[in-house]
Amino acid sequence: MILDRVWGSDFGPESNSLAVYVGYLRRKLEAGGEPRLVHTVHGVGYRLDLP
Repeated sequence: MILDRVWGSDFGPESNSLAVYVGYLRRKLEAGGEPRLVHTVHGVGYRLDLP
């Protein structure tokens, strides 16, 4: 669902495109030693926890 809303494309379940971009986002957010904001919820997706 996130892929459809962001890129407007349908990616198969074997695609790791979203995981790669979430990894980029995590690196940028945590670069200054900040606590982790983006969490993986297994079987569901991702969750953003604000400080």
